[in-house]
Amino acid sequence: MEVTVDIVFTFAMILVVVAVLLVWHGVQSVPQGMEYTVERFGAYQRTLAPGLSFLWPIVERVGRRMNMMETVLEVPSQEIITKDNAMVKVDGIVFYQVLDAPKAAYEVNQLEYAVLNLTMTNVRTVMGSMDLDELLSQRDAINARLLHVVDDATTPWGIKVTRIEIKDITPPRDLVEAMGRQMQAEREKRANILEAEGFRQSAILKAEGEKQAAILEAEGRKEAAFRDAEARERLAQAEAKATTMVSEAIAQGSIQAINYFVAQKYVDALRAIAVSDNQKILFLPLEASSVIGAIGGIAEIAKQAFSDKTVQGAK
Repeated sequence: MEVTVDIVFTFAMILVVVAVLLVWHGVQSVPQGMEYTVERFGAYQRTLAPGLSFLWPIVERVGRRMNMMETVLEVPSQEIITKDNAMVKVDGIVFYQVLDAPKAAYEVNQLEYAVLNLTMTNVRTVMGSMDLDELLSQRDAINARLLHVVDDATTPWGIKVTRIEIKDITPPRDLVEAMGRQMQAEREKRANILEAEGFRQSAILKAEGEKQAAILEAEGRKEAAFRDAEARERLAQAEAKATTMVSEAIAQGSIQAINYFVAQKYVDALRAIAVSDNQKILFLPLEASSVIGAIGGIAEIAKQAFSDKTVQGAK
């Protein structure tokens, strides 16, 4: 009896241990950002979401552990022949995310390898249909085309390609040197054009300034001539008035008027001789009495003019 009890106890303990192991094996903890596929006798049954889940021991097992976070793939450098037969080296990166774990697990084998090779193939196709200048200047357009093509091709795999970026485009060294010479020539051309344009603007501004100066000078000469003419007109009017007055005095029998004219001409001649540049010292026999007499005649004319005005005022 004791032997039988020991055997039963041992068998029970074995069953308990096996049950514990089976339960432990059936409990699955799925971390955040992951999803597990469950297979029953090798066939897909369901998907385990993040958290604690239970599998039927022996019957079910975890098939694939899929990372549902966005994944980055490095596209290795490869040589590409452009449309204008230029050899360039290109590399890039791909961002994708698994949206449907069962499709990503069972629709394609080696998902990352498939995405990488599909991207490299389309990079050669898209960039090989473009000229070198287009490759260097339209990188955003290239990225957009690659994203559209690769995303459409990978949709049946249950993934979403979110971004494709071309990192480096490396032309051959001789081509880079030729492009550098071309850029330098273009810069020199622009500099020469700007310099010529500066000279042109300077000449235009100078001509405009000279034109304005000539106009202002002509306006000044016009104004000066007008002023001179006005002054001569007034002087002529004054001389005419003086001549009229002297003529009236002579007609009235005043000999002093004649003396006034003679004295004025005499004094003007002396002043012209005195201010002449080619005369330094001048000795002339001048009759002081004649000059004084002429000045006296002028005084008599002034007195007579004032007396006439007084008489007229009294009348």
